[in-house]
Amino acid sequence: MTKKLKVFFVLVVLPLLCLANVRLPSLVSDGMVIERNQKVHLWGWATPGETVTVWFNRQVVKQNTAANGRWDIYLQPMQAGGPHTLTVKGQNTITINDVLIGDVWLCSGQSNMEYQLYKSATYFPDNIARAGTYKIREFDVKNPYTMQPQLNAVGSWKQASPATVLNFSAVAYFFAQSLYEVYKVPIGIIHSSYPGSPAEAWVSEEGLAAFPHYLQKAQPYHDSVYTQSVLAQNRTTTARWMAEVNNKDAGLQNGRAVWSSKPDTTGWKTMRVPGYIEDYGSADQDGVFWLKKTVSLPAAMLNKPVFLEMGLIADIDSTYINGTCIGSKDNRYLVRRYLVPQGILKAGKNTIVIRVINKEGSGGVVPGKQYRLGNEKGYVDLTGEWVYKMGYATTGFPSKTLTRLEFTPAIQFNSRIRPLAGYTIKGATWYQGESNTSKASEYNELLPALIKDWRNKWQQGNFPFLIVQLANHMVPPVVPKASDWAMLREAQFKTAQSVPGCGMSVSIDAGETYDVHPYNKKVVGHRLALVARRVAYGENITVSGPVYQSMQNQGNKIILRFNNSAMGLVAQNGPLKQFAIAGADHIFHWANAQIQNNKISVWSADVAKPVAVRYAWADNPEGCNLYNKAHLPAVPFRTDNWSN
Repeated sequence: MTKKLKVFFVLVVLPLLCLANVRLPSLVSDGMVIERNQKVHLWGWATPGETVTVWFNRQVVKQNTAANGRWDIYLQPMQAGGPHTLTVKGQNTITINDVLIGDVWLCSGQSNMEYQLYKSATYFPDNIARAGTYKIREFDVKNPYTMQPQLNAVGSWKQASPATVLNFSAVAYFFAQSLYEVYKVPIGIIHSSYPGSPAEAWVSEEGLAAFPHYLQKAQPYHDSVYTQSVLAQNRTTTARWMAEVNNKDAGLQNGRAVWSSKPDTTGWKTMRVPGYIEDYGSADQDGVFWLKKTVSLPAAMLNKPVFLEMGLIADIDSTYINGTCIGSKDNRYLVRRYLVPQGILKAGKNTIVIRVINKEGSGGVVPGKQYRLGNEKGYVDLTGEWVYKMGYATTGFPSKTLTRLEFTPAIQFNSRIRPLAGYTIKGATWYQGESNTSKASEYNELLPALIKDWRNKWQQGNFPFLIVQLANHMVPPVVPKASDWAMLREAQFKTAQSVPGCGMSVSIDAGETYDVHPYNKKVVGHRLALVARRVAYGENITVSGPVYQSMQNQGNKIILRFNNSAMGLVAQNGPLKQFAIAGADHIFHWANAQIQNNKISVWSADVAKPVAVRYAWADNPEGCNLYNKAHLPAVPFRTDNWSN
């Protein structure tokens, strides 16, 4: 080859051979929803210097690809509508169909945002049946966690229908449904959450500059070799413990669940379901045990699909009916609702056996749910006496030796937020905090840092950021006491009050004692939509219950005044509850409280000279009942600033 031919090949032929096709992020795909009444940012990748042309809704935009292979364009604001077609052309042409223009909301947080609608399906059948009548679409981000910043989101847009909506985030769906019913415009949900994740996992390393201890914790995981060694150690630890339990379980023989069909219950003991095995023997019963109950079914029930509902089981279950395994789930937070395969049940007696692996803490069937077998023809109640037997008792699973890489600072941001940043949105909703309750005072700074970080990355100004305040959970206190959950709720409220463009919905009455994932996500989504209507849409409506304003001492009483009470304070379902009062000794006592002239008087025979009041100040202030006439609950509060 001559010198001239070599030059021609290098300068002309080789670049043509290396031309890259235009590529789009997964967010820009069939069924997408784009934001109305704002400039819409779209992007993708192509050969450096290549001209990319975008056609959409009578707009044509051209842009040369940058040296790093990325191109960015902006569509001018458009009214709601569709469906439309989006065409992108470079060396190749891509056509995106069924594009709607409406409002797009980013919905993020931990497991209560991740909680899918199918887990509450039995409570909201009408809402599920109507799902196809709404123009609501969800993009569920499925990126695996990694410290390496991701450029693209794994996922696709799904239109809500009675079938697909079961896998939507329940809070996000009910939020979108409430907005759609008011504004009648398409609603797009970008759902990006991760169970158990702390807030610091969702902030970029740039956003964590004021938290050096988190940056130090994240730094080693940029080394992929180190990261893989940590993950390998986690797998080894888990496999060893599980192998010990399975190999030494007397209920298994050569991997077969012999106790699942063995009729003899000699040596089995009795316990009540729901309940925990620790209540019937040793305080430490980690390992594996078996539960058994025989019930009778009428023949008429067997003509329809039959479901077994056992609520929550701590921690891992394998559930059998008449010796056949019908389902298994691997952690205590997953609802056990199993469809019984045809041919397993019979008219008359049927035996249910549950093999439970208890890794740590209390093991058994968690109270507060439904425990039944049946269908619309009728249900057999499964609460009451069961028999149980230990298969193998051992020390608890060594969870403290595991490194939860998925909770590392910045890791969820790099995995599940960075690839979304810049996609034009109406705003964001945030349901998170359970994993930060032990560091509530830090959350006062961390949550505002997260909001600032996301707004910096989106470059959309102070877009609306809506917070779900934590619901009530755990055993109610016998006497007033310190509460990390109450402190975290206060941090959420302070953020909503102090950061521009923020709002907060209250769910202090929507939780459950024994389940950190309450089923009633409809009320949470509806209240969140009310806040959006004011913060994001500018409606002058009541979106909050009473908010503490000021106090005044009056003898042995304290008189409280409230904002958001113009419609009137209301004590629902009897006298006011969950008020506590203290004197100068800082010791709180349960108090009497009464509404008088749209104010509240609080007093206690145990406190002669009160100086402070608290309301709903507990992990689970069960039965708190202060509302306004808009049927919205009061924001939990304290008048003091003492340490927890």
